[in-house]
Amino acid sequence: MYNLLATFSEVMSYIGYILLAVLVLLLMITVHELGHFIAGKILGFGIEEFSIGFGPKLFQKKKADGELFSVRLFPLGGYCAFLGEDKEDASDRAFNNKPPWKRIIVLVSGVLMNYLTALLLIAIMFTAYGQSALVTKSVKENSAFCSGDIVLSAEGKNVYMSTDLMTVLDGKREGDIIKCIVVRNGEKIEISVPLLADANFKNVEDIRTLLNSLGLNYAEDGNGEIIDSGLKTTNYRLSFFEIIGKTFEYSFKLASTIFVVVGQLFRGSLGLSSLGGTVTTVAVTAEVIRIGGLQYLLNIAALIGVNLALFNILPIPALDGARVVFTVIEWIRGKPVNRKAEGIIHTVGFVLILLFAVLIDLQRCF
Repeated sequence: MYNLLATFSEVMSYIGYILLAVLVLLLMITVHELGHFIAGKILGFGIEEFSIGFGPKLFQKKKADGELFSVRLFPLGGYCAFLGEDKEDASDRAFNNKPPWKRIIVLVSGVLMNYLTALLLIAIMFTAYGQSALVTKSVKENSAFCSGDIVLSAEGKNVYMSTDLMTVLDGKREGDIIKCIVVRNGEKIEISVPLLADANFKNVEDIRTLLNSLGLNYAEDGNGEIIDSGLKTTNYRLSFFEIIGKTFEYSFKLASTIFVVVGQLFRGSLGLSSLGGTVTTVAVTAEVIRIGGLQYLLNIAALIGVNLALFNILPIPALDGARVVFTVIEWIRGKPVNRKAEGIIHTVGFVLILLFAVLIDLQRCF
């Protein structure tokens, strides 16, 4: 009976994490659409509907000017529908009757709102918890590190996790000197670290190579798995001005991570099996929140915000980036691309994106 209750409690707890993950994703999508909405209101665009979620309506409220606010059944989407956006309308408040520069501002405002929200979340995370950093726990006699050193940077690159060190050290040879900024006994100092072994990493989990090159101890179990590492993660408190600088720097790091993944996909070094659609995003977000609590929640919400901003600015049909491209073409030509043809392109793009998201979720299940 006790085991049954414990299992039920675990299931309910995980359902709670799933719901929280859905809420995080919905919040970031709503923030994106809110960016379009605010810019549209300021620039005098007519707005037909602002929807949180998609599918059948659960709630709606219509204003005197005809503007509709609605909450819909499926909480993994949302939209801001402008007057005359997908059809001809004679009103001067219609989307396509506004000057191209105003339309471009409205189109990029969703991306901007996602990025600003990500900056806010990162700033809150750094203020509440500090910067995630690595601290040396157990060192060899000939290592340049001392036990308890907090590693802030290596070769001028900020270090937040072991993969950051791997990126800096990859390809370095035994005897190469690495300049590191560490906090030792409460004082920030620069040290020169001679590598004690080659640092040729085969994958992102090659922590053994990292530890050997830096002269850090580790213990293995009978299967060769590392069970006690000479590196662990800690939080390093930042000053007010450090928080401001680090917030922008960390947002760029999140963005660069996304570009690295895209580059690996194009080069073929990363398979589609490593990707995931909406379902995978929710599942991974729930697991991250379960493991790390509020700090990890803020971190992954910021990552989702940056991800949405970058994804939506790509010139892919149905996304804001493609709509900006069509608007710029209209601005240059002095007349729009055939509205019907553009509408078909965006519709096809939306369907393909949806199918792709579903397929990469399904392929992870089989």
